[in-house]
Amino acid sequence: MGGNGKHASQGGIMKVLFCSSEVVPFAKTGGLADVAGTLPPELANLGVEIKVVLPYYKSIETKKFKIKKIDKDTAVAVIQNNVEVYFIENKKYFDRASLYQYNGVDYRDNLERFTYYCQQTLKLAKKIKFKPDIIHCNDWQSALIPIYLKTIYKKDVFYKKTKTVFTIHNLGYQGLFPKEDLALTGLSDAVFSIDGLEFYGRINLLKGGLLFSDKITTVSATYAEEIQTPQFGCGLEGVLQKRKSDLSGILNGINCQDWDPKKNKALTKNYGPDDIEGKYNNKTNLQKICKLKVNNRIPLLGIITRLADQKGLDILAEVIDKIVQMPIQFVLLGTGDPKYHKLFESIKDKYKNTAIYLSFDPKLAYKIYAGSDMFLMPSYYEPCGLGQLISLNFGTIPIVRKTGGLADTVVDYDPFSKKGNGFVFDNYQSGALLETIKRALCVYHDAEEWKRLVRGAMKCNFSWEASASEYYTLYKKTIGSKK
Repeated sequence: MGGNGKHASQGGIMKVLFCSSEVVPFAKTGGLADVAGTLPPELANLGVEIKVVLPYYKSIETKKFKIKKIDKDTAVAVIQNNVEVYFIENKKYFDRASLYQYNGVDYRDNLERFTYYCQQTLKLAKKIKFKPDIIHCNDWQSALIPIYLKTIYKKDVFYKKTKTVFTIHNLGYQGLFPKEDLALTGLSDAVFSIDGLEFYGRINLLKGGLLFSDKITTVSATYAEEIQTPQFGCGLEGVLQKRKSDLSGILNGINCQDWDPKKNKALTKNYGPDDIEGKYNNKTNLQKICKLKVNNRIPLLGIITRLADQKGLDILAEVIDKIVQMPIQFVLLGTGDPKYHKLFESIKDKYKNTAIYLSFDPKLAYKIYAGSDMFLMPSYYEPCGLGQLISLNFGTIPIVRKTGGLADTVVDYDPFSKKGNGFVFDNYQSGALLETIKRALCVYHDAEEWKRLVRGAMKCNFSWEASASEYYTLYKKTIGSKK
């Protein structure tokens, strides 16, 4: 463990400390965890010496993951490609039922909790003698790290050459706290200004991360552009415009081993682009599980989502009756806003061609991805989106709105050129969504053309390999910059 202390700028191996409040397979609430658990091993493949740091939550299964204590405050485990993952322990802060909130309400001491995580992360690197060229921070929970490096640690010799990269996974989550709590961070009042952490009279940790980091990334090129506008900037568009030259979008990848229809053990029958017949076995299996009529020619529309306005549920709600009255089958898996729970419970009771699961069920998710013909993502905004990448892997054709990562990965099908891998609509309106579903159904009824579309979708490559290479290039550029 640890490192030789030699920086990449001195001709040594590049060293990266990767900081995330959640990491698969240890702790997860969303896509951040997937990135933090799969990107570091890919970077290790490229020769980067990378170590990951996250809090030691109560929910993490110590024995299952062979986590070993190295002292009273720290533990370590090893994941793919020998990447070490360090856990910051503090029972007062992290020995709780969930990561950030309880019963939908944020923990009142979240500022203290993640201040502790950031402070201990910087101490940990020194403790294990790992002198990072880059500290890669993710979302507001780790945003104090670049702030500390430019203030409290400004003259610290250990971190003299360390640069920071900050990734926004969703600009909607900013880490807002009362200004009276600034003292908890150990920062001086000088940072609470319009050019610092102040945001409409409150502390905004995400804003601080954006202002104090050397480089900023987000999870798709289109989202990087969108967040510089008032519509999607969540009040930080001015800050992002100011940092425009240091902002870039790097698309998330997926772990293709987990989502490979040729190998996935949750499937009834494995299949691939050269032999798609197995897909129809999985469709039959899904229909049986969902108690739907078994018929391979009925188009099956799947959706796996958080039931929230951001995910396009408001425009879907306006036309859901019209959709399920068409000659289709409809399967939904997800939880979220109670008003949508109520809506889909009523849809389930009214229509026999629907299957509604208001829960989180990973095994059923695999079956929906593999057994559906089409996959619906009508998001209002979508920083990257993993659902469309996974569905393409399974040959399930995405129907999406043109926003963020959806715009960067799904190409609208053109009936004349036969190009495209899905169906895309632009205007955030229920009518546009409905017409796009109808358009997809028209192509579906041309059986040979649809099979060609399915094979093409499965040949799309959204592995982490290309994205990891982009991060590696950005790291090198950041180390070389004199900012």
